Amino acid sequence: MTARRTTELRTDLTLVAEHITPGSRVLDLGCGSGSLLHYLIHQRGCQGTGVEIDDAKVVAAIRAGVSVIELDLNTQLGEFADDSYDTVVLSRTLQAIRYPAQVLQHMGRIASRCIVSVPNFGQWRNRLALISGHMPISRDLPWQWYDSPNVRYTTLKDLETFFDTSGFRIDERIPLNSDGEPLGLTRRNPNLFAGSAIYVLTADPTRDWSRTRAH
Repeated sequence: MTARRTTELRTDLTLVAEHITPGSRVLDLGCGSGSLLHYLIHQRGCQGTGVEIDDAKVVAAIRAGVSVIELDLNTQLGEFADDSYDTVVLSRTLQAIRYPAQVLQHMGRIASRCIVSVPNFGQWRNRLALISGHMPISRDLPWQWYDSPNVRYTTLKDLETFFDTSGFRIDERIPLNSDGEPLGLTRRNPNLFAGSAIYVLTADPTRDWSRTRAH
């Protein structure tokens, strides 16, 4: 799929948007100031709801005309009904969640299609930083270890195993470089070269996702 750039979104969010069906219902978990939803609503005719816990970002999203619910992703996703959305987006948020397995299960319950993006801790620059005795700092991981909002770090290999054991099929993996651009066909080892990646997932239709709501 050819990316169509827009000045309204970061490059990675533009790629996420292009994998969302026009006119569909979208739930954006950790929506920040609502830029993705604003674009989807006004440019692709979607119905969108955001979830955010940061007060300032909630206010910014509301001012942008985006519907936002202030909830804790770790404990309050049970408030959403089963199959109430067509797509759930979790963009660069999984690594900041205390209970990622539980959140992912709720995502599969809320919508059969999920889009997840995460920074890749296994990129070669990060490996070199660790070999030199320091925690990595990069565009994808820009914080010092003591002030980072991230509580989980993963490589793409470990992440893909996590998706599989959690009941998701990977429909598409889009590895990105440090600028958020697709790596291209020359990179055969995204776990080594990608700064981050976007995953388009489908929840296993034979799984009883509704049991997650009770947790």
